[in-house]
Amino acid sequence: MIRVVLADDQTLVRAGFRSILTDEDDIEVVAEAPDGAAAIAAAHEHRPDVVLMDIRMPKLDGLEATRKIADDSGLNGVKVIILTTFDLDDYVYGALRAGASGFLVKDTEPAELIHAVRVVARGDALISPSITRRLIAEFADRVKRPEPGPELNALTEREREVMTLVAAGLSNNEIAERLVLSPATAKTHVSRIMTKLSVRDRAQIVVLAYEAGMIIPGWLAS
Repeated sequence: MIRVVLADDQTLVRAGFRSILTDEDDIEVVAEAPDGAAAIAAAHEHRPDVVLMDIRMPKLDGLEATRKIADDSGLNGVKVIILTTFDLDDYVYGALRAGASGFLVKDTEPAELIHAVRVVARGDALISPSITRRLIAEFADRVKRPEPGPELNALTEREREVMTLVAAGLSNNEIAERLVLSPATAKTHVSRIMTKLSVRDRAQIVVLAYEAGMIIPGWLAS
């Protein structure tokens, strides 16, 4: 059973998401939160698989709440999906850097919402990788990029190649096909990259690849 916390200051939005998700046999909404502080408290109390996190909330916004969840070693298994409007909030890039696993627009189709929760709960892939990739590319150029950490130097040539393909939005199977590897080997490379870079999931691999200049906007775009 996939356990979900809904964090949004609008009661009707939470009610709508709850209605959609609870119709599924494998998803359970364990708590709702009207602000970021309550979302963190719910994450500690319920240890959900996924938090659907609005960006703009009172008391503590979704960006800071996401960062606190990502930085808490006791919440390692909790994944955050950012909820935003279609005009792409500047804060979303910061949220992805802070540890969010991806983002959804609030008017997303029910089937996409359900799929997103399942995918992130598995930890297999980004939400809408091509969209997330474009968002990162757009905002990465607007902020001061940190210097690439020494962790990148620990990657092998093959791991750097795999990291670039992850950043381009390719799945493990697509990476395996492009590099003539088995899917299991591609998955192992991705897991080792995550371990060496101390990142939670593929979303942060994408962010780091852009910040390190390993990929440029439009490369291998779908």
